[in-house]
Amino acid sequence: MRTAEAVQTRPVARPFATDAYSTEEICGRILERHRDQVSVRKPHLATANLAKIIEAVLKLSSRQGFHETSLRDLAKVSGLSMGGLYSYFDNKNTLLVMILTEVSETVEAVLRDVPDGIAETPVEHLRWLIETHIRLTEAMQPWFVFAYMEAKGFPAPARVLATESELRTERIFSDVLQRGVAQGVFAVEDVNLTAALIKPLLQDWYVKRAKYRKRGTPIQTYIDGVIGFVERAIAKK
Repeated sequence: MRTAEAVQTRPVARPFATDAYSTEEICGRILERHRDQVSVRKPHLATANLAKIIEAVLKLSSRQGFHETSLRDLAKVSGLSMGGLYSYFDNKNTLLVMILTEVSETVEAVLRDVPDGIAETPVEHLRWLIETHIRLTEAMQPWFVFAYMEAKGFPAPARVLATESELRTERIFSDVLQRGVAQGVFAVEDVNLTAALIKPLLQDWYVKRAKYRKRGTPIQTYIDGVIGFVERAIAKK
């Protein structure tokens, strides 16, 4: 765990704005990114309906899997007609890419938006990355669970997208680890492997939520536990 001294000297970072990751906020960004594919021109209506579609996808996928979910199922749960669905995408794979692209782009944008004063110190930067990643997955839990659980059944283009996204996230961590090694504060023989080993610790919070809920483990305790575990493993002796 972090020592009291480490917590006291930690720079103050911006609070994590969970309201920026509501379904409608995310769907607004999806609409901007894929505006040429959506035929509904009124932004408010398009965003609201897209939110209904995405919520239905995430709900149905958790129950029966994305592959087994038909457009008819999606129309029934979302409350939109089949024609209404086609106003937003031409097929299920396009919808899948919309979701995966938003998860991928959001992770990278958030992790690269480092507050002033944090990036200067590898130890603090790594702590911030771990905490921010876990809090982001908390705010977007159904999205991350979907991307993780459905990965094996993705068609080739979506698998490539998911794989590249994971590698970019690992690269952000490995860059910080490399700086820590260069400054003599981390002892890491293989920064890429270490970054890859950190990733499952971040994923466990959203993939195995029921386990931590049953144990009564709050998110801050989990964050502190991951940070403490990683720091003990890589600290320069």
